Amino acid sequence: MNNNISRDIVPEEIILQKIFYIREGKVMLDNDLAELYGVPTKVLKQAVKRNMKRFPKDFMFILTKEEHSNLRSQNVTSSWGGARYLPMAFTEQGVSMLSSILNSDRAILVNIQIIRIFVKIRAMIQTSQEIIVKLDSLESKLSEHDQTITVIFEYLKELEKEKNEEVVFRKRKRIGFHSNEQQ
Repeated sequence: MNNNISRDIVPEEIILQKIFYIREGKVMLDNDLAELYGVPTKVLKQAVKRNMKRFPKDFMFILTKEEHSNLRSQNVTSSWGGARYLPMAFTEQGVSMLSSILNSDRAILVNIQIIRIFVKIRAMIQTSQEIIVKLDSLESKLSEHDQTITVIFEYLKELEKEKNEEVVFRKRKRIGFHSNEQQ
């Protein structure tokens, strides 16, 4: 099978839309993963429950009612309907672990694609943080330069003021013919 075909089983945009930021981390929900893997959500949940040792809290957690409600209100077009159980949220490591319990070819290929997207997101975040650090550095350098420029302008203003005062107080020579007595 061509490597590009295996990576494009699901459009990247669809996967990106199914990644949420909950509890200070990127997660995917059980029903979205089940849809991507082509299995019923119930089957995915049962497989996870049979293998709970593989899913510590930093790999998978169950959303609280409040988190679920907030998520539903943010996604007006949600298809979650009337689920009887709160969704499971899987971190990047949890999604990776799912490939070891779901053995269908589609699940494996989609999992690889999801992990690649998580890696891209991490790289974009790292790049963003590097840009922020550089901007902060540039901003501090600019403020140092701003202070230097301000000092230079203040010095120039003082020189100009002194020059103007000197001109005002200096005796001016009278223009025209002067007798020796006046000089």
